[in-house]
Amino acid sequence: MPLKDPKPAKRRPVFLDLRRIHFPPQAIASIAHRLTGVLMLLAILPATWLFTLSLSGPEGFARAGQALTGWPAGIAALLLALSLAHHLFAGIRYLLLDIDIGIARQTARRSALWVMGAGVLAGLGLWWGLWA
Repeated sequence: MPLKDPKPAKRRPVFLDLRRIHFPPQAIASIAHRLTGVLMLLAILPATWLFTLSLSGPEGFARAGQALTGWPAGIAALLLALSLAHHLFAGIRYLLLDIDIGIARQTARRSALWVMGAGVLAGLGLWWGLWA
């Protein structure tokens, strides 16, 4: 017969349905900042390959130009522009938070919403100016 534990284990609630968890804007901005950093890091390899290809000669330059045409390259450019804009604005926000500017809850919430909105607008503007 097994021995009974004198101190029963606490039953903690388990809530793993991510669709029902409400994240505040600060958390969404933080997660997006990390994801955009990873996306930009991953974009370095194809950008380096295209740059090297374009410098290899006239035919390499033509091949690099061909690789940058079409809708897949347009979507990649849009994602990269959105990533760059969001990462820039969120980075400035975090630098300000580091020196205790905008640390209050309501101010931090507003600045996170501002960062997400400005990042989308600036990213679309950057993409439109360079791609379209």
